[in-house]
Amino acid sequence: MHLESPKITTPKSAQDTFNFLSDIKNFEKLMPENISKFEVLEEDKFVFALKGMPEIVLKKKEVIAPNKIVLGAAGGKLDFSLTADIVEIDETSSETKLSFKGDFNPMMAMMIKGPITKFIETLATNIPSSL
Repeated sequence: MHLESPKITTPKSAQDTFNFLSDIKNFEKLMPENISKFEVLEEDKFVFALKGMPEIVLKKKEVIAPNKIVLGAAGGKLDFSLTADIVEIDETSSETKLSFKGDFNPMMAMMIKGPITKFIETLATNIPSSL
């Protein structure tokens, strides 16, 4: 399964956006209102939970400054990744798109497609106001 957020334009350079998303503590600012838990476990790993959903642990897997950050599942039964692609428009603005990739059976994919689509859209939409 592959899902993408809309491209979001931010009033910051690609480097500034990259620096913000590289600090995993900042993901708490991007979370939806229905978050029930957010905790930094290590410098590159955090756990979060949304009401009615299981806890999810994400870990930084790949970093390519200033254009790409990949977070992946850290443990658990599901293997997936959340990628932030950052493109510089000019010195004072950039564009960010979030992509979710996971390998799920058809029944699971059907159940989680809606909530995950909404989740990554919320994260992306919250980036400009959180920078």
